Amino acid sequence: MEFDRYHIWHPYTSVTKPIPVFPVVSAEGVRIKLADGSELVDGMASWWSAIHGYNRKELNEALQDQISSMSHVMFGGLTHKPAIDLCRKLVEIAPEPLQTVFLADSGSVSVEVSIKMAIQYWRSKGDERRKRLLTVRNGYHGDTIGAMAVCDPVNGMHGLFSGILLEHVFVDAPQCRFSDDWDEKYIEELAEALKEHHRDLVGIIMEPVVQGAGGMRFYSPAYIKRVRELCNEYGILLIFDEIATGFGRTGKMFACEHADICPDIMTVGKALTGGNMTLAATICTEEVSHTISDNGVFMHGPTFMGNPLACRVACASLDILATGEWKSQVARIEQGLKDGLNPCVGMSAVADVRVLGAIGVVELKEPVDMQVIQPRFVEEGIWVRPFGKLVYVMPPYIMNDDDLAFLCKGIRKIVAELS
Repeated sequence: MEFDRYHIWHPYTSVTKPIPVFPVVSAEGVRIKLADGSELVDGMASWWSAIHGYNRKELNEALQDQISSMSHVMFGGLTHKPAIDLCRKLVEIAPEPLQTVFLADSGSVSVEVSIKMAIQYWRSKGDERRKRLLTVRNGYHGDTIGAMAVCDPVNGMHGLFSGILLEHVFVDAPQCRFSDDWDEKYIEELAEALKEHHRDLVGIIMEPVVQGAGGMRFYSPAYIKRVRELCNEYGILLIFDEIATGFGRTGKMFACEHADICPDIMTVGKALTGGNMTLAATICTEEVSHTISDNGVFMHGPTFMGNPLACRVACASLDILATGEWKSQVARIEQGLKDGLNPCVGMSAVADVRVLGAIGVVELKEPVDMQVIQPRFVEEGIWVRPFGKLVYVMPPYIMNDDDLAFLCKGIRKIVAELS
């Protein structure tokens, strides 16, 4: 721990003013065991990825079986069964007409790939004027340079880098809540921006229905339905970032299914391997892939693209999802989060409480002090990682009612202390 403190840079932290970190020795089911012997009920699913819980037998066996034959081989000029099986499964479950899969290392990389696809698509059509994307504020798409450029430039994490990022077109975040009746006023600003800028745009990129790390905001599916219609009207591409929302988190396999629409390009990651290895994918229509390919090659190729270990465990994770049990699990968690977090409504520190699928959010009026609040969650026996004003959870789907109630009880207690 002394070495960790002085030599290891943890995400979103200062080396000279570190926040507390807690040494983990093992994880099983929905519990994380610390070095001091204490156990934490995990409300974060390891940043939303470990949807089946930890140390899952089927996933372990897939990894063990694959490593006996090969852990990695380059994907340039070679292929293998785990990658073929995974891409087949992704095409089968992805909304039509998404047909072509590009495997990537991480969510941020898959967003970079989607942006490059959109730009190269138009270059392949002979249109070099189009260089920008349109997106909405409060969005988050990753921490790499291209992805940062389409994150919120004012309220997001990357204001420090303003001036060196590509400048895209931003409109206000959707103001309609998930269950609001639709009104055309909600789309007016985006429609006006499209009317003004569409000849310069390669497309629109956004997180469908749920804005994740940019604010944990839920908005009406009717909004993305209108965005799809406007993209069709102006003939530009639509990119959906489903890295946080894909694979059942919102109660649908993919969040865009709430509106019964399909993008031209879709990114997935996080839960793809059940939280076991880093892997993501960018899936596009044949219109996109064939237009690019008929005019050259797509210029991207990660060293560990199509890693066999990651692909094999991703196949095992998708096989678990294919049983359909996740639907009842997520519905049960949604009800448990509503029952467990709604008592926070009315507490003086609380601005809003909202739940959608297996996502629960308590939005506070003031930002939390991580030096204080993180150890308090650990003292209560739960692992919750707030940021800014948001205390939120995205638990593993396998969490039972007792553990979910325990998780919510701990959150209520600490929010009450803040109040």
